[in-house]
Order: sequence, then structure tokens, then C-alpha cells
Amino acid sequence: MERIPILRMGDILVVSIQVDMHDRLAMTLQEELTSRIVEVGTHGVLIDISTLDMVDSFIGRMIGNIADMSRILDAETVVVGMQPAVAITMVELGLTLSGVRTALNVERGMDLLRSLVGRRLVEDGDGRIED
Repeated sequence: MERIPILRMGDILVVSIQVDMHDRLAMTLQEELTSRIVEVGTHGVLIDISTLDMVDSFIGRMIGNIADMSRILDAETVVVGMQPAVAITMVELGLTLSGVRTALNVERGMDLLRSLVGRRLVEDGDGRIED
């Protein structure tokens, strides 16, 4: 069975989708990612969709659901690398991905996540400050 790797980089989980997404794969990713968030205790998730040429309404909803579930599990989510055609299609389908932060590329996405996670830890009084 196909799987999408979930990599840990410090306090952030990185998901780089390098295959065509289909419904079953999206559901598996959702389950594995939420399990890893709890297992690792991460505060940030970066999802790279730069290789996706197409996102249908189901996959779009799944990305939104993953971000919602991550937030409930105390992790911020940033989606990076969205192709212009994908953005156009999502808007035409009425998928706004409310609550999902986006960045143009992985570097900007990591910067945004570090900022969000660091701010959150300080606001929560955790005492830890992430670089």
C-alpha cells in the first residue's frame, strides 16, 4: 500500500506529498498524521503539495480536516507549494480552506510555523522558546 512519509524536524512534522492523491491515501494520511502528532507531541505540521497538479473537492476537504484536527491536537498547520492552477480550481470549487495557513514554499512555511509555534509556547506560558 502507498504511504506518504511523515518526517520529524525538531518540533515540526513535515509531509511532502510526492504521489497522486486519491481518497484512500488521503484518509490514511489523515489517520497517520494525527497519530504522529499525539505520539511526538509536535506543535507544527507542514504539508508540501507542490507536486499536486490537481486537488478535487474531497482532497481539498481532507487538507482542511487535517488542519482542523491538528489544531484540536495543539499543532499549527501550514500548507506550502500550491500551484496556481490548484488554487484556481479550489476557488472555483468553493473550497476556501478556512483556518489553513499557506506559504509559497517550504522555507517560508517553516519560518511561519516557527513563528506561530514560538508565539504559542510563550503565550501558553510553557517557558520554552523555539528557534
